Amino acid sequence: MSDHPTHLGAIQARRPLILDLLTLTKPELTLLSVVTALGGAYLASGTTVHPGALLHTLLGTLLVGGGAGTLNQYLERNFDALMRRTENRPVPSGRIGERAALLFGLGLSVGGVAQLALFTHPLAAYLAIATLVSYLLLYTPLKRVTPFATVVGGIPGALPPLIGWAAVSGELTMGAWSLFFILFFWQMPHFLSLGWMYRKDYARAEYRLLTVVDPTGEVASRQILIYSIALIPASVMPTMVGTLGVLYFVGALILSVTLLQFSIRLYRDRSNDTARKLFLGSLLYLSLLVGLMILDRVVS
Repeated sequence: MSDHPTHLGAIQARRPLILDLLTLTKPELTLLSVVTALGGAYLASGTTVHPGALLHTLLGTLLVGGGAGTLNQYLERNFDALMRRTENRPVPSGRIGERAALLFGLGLSVGGVAQLALFTHPLAAYLAIATLVSYLLLYTPLKRVTPFATVVGGIPGALPPLIGWAAVSGELTMGAWSLFFILFFWQMPHFLSLGWMYRKDYARAEYRLLTVVDPTGEVASRQILIYSIALIPASVMPTMVGTLGVLYFVGALILSVTLLQFSIRLYRDRSNDTARKLFLGSLLYLSLLVGLMILDRVVS
């Protein structure tokens, strides 16, 4: 018998604990939450930027996002073990115990909500709680029940900019909701393209994603196309409600139409390669859009 598994296990065992704890927090998604929350806080600040409010928003969102990611991995530990993409995560691999992951996730979540409640505005804390509840108690279990879970998951994914906005202003204006709609519609092509690339893996864990229940990809690609079209008016909405200016409007229109082209290609050619290009294109779209928001505000 080969000793490769034993050697691999030894390598995993030597992995620093701090890296496993970081992995538990789903750093990519947490970073996305932090960036969009800071974007909301920055735009809500108007002409006066409050460094203290931005710092507390950053810390609170960072903790809540990390807590949500950790608790999600705790809840899905048995299913993660069935998927090649996730089988080496800290909990299913046994590098971190279930109880430790649960306590770590709860600690981060409570700490983040407390940070927002004590140092920003109560509304931001309420929105953080709504994010945790909708992500962990609605989206996470629904993934194994209905393809509609992706739409439900779009709600907690789109709440961070509202958290940031509320943390600074204590209210939710149309400017805040315009950011919510951008993120909500953006998530559909982003995560459905990811779901198409890993559809066999999700099927192995018996997740009821749209890309699993419809192996042809026809329905998923059509949904991607519909949401990409809806993203165009959503992208320019910040200008329409007076939050941003013409520079942003033109740039956002170009970016959203370009992303639509990637979605059209996937609709016509449902291959992993076109799905991967759409997935990466959606990441670039959001990065450039946030940059446009900052540039427009600085120029204005």
